Amino acid sequence: MEQLQEVDFVLVELTLYLDTHPEDYDAIKQFNEFAQKSMVLKQQIETKYGPLQQYGNSYSGYPWNWDQPPWPWQM
Repeated sequence: MEQLQEVDFVLVELTLYLDTHPEDYDAIKQFNEFAQKSMVLKQQIETKYGPLQQYGNSYSGYPWNWDQPPWPWQM
């Protein structure tokens, strides 16, 4: 979870930067690399602990496991 938080923090910062520097090719490349890392980490975490997000952003196992602990911040 800590690694995912770090990667997502970088994505937030790059998003803010790219809002004012939309032509920065290297920043866009870096954003896409971190977006890929974020997706991989989320998939790994969800496979082990269950969904991180609701409303269709994460798949649910069977039975419905959105409300099953441990919550991501309890790991």
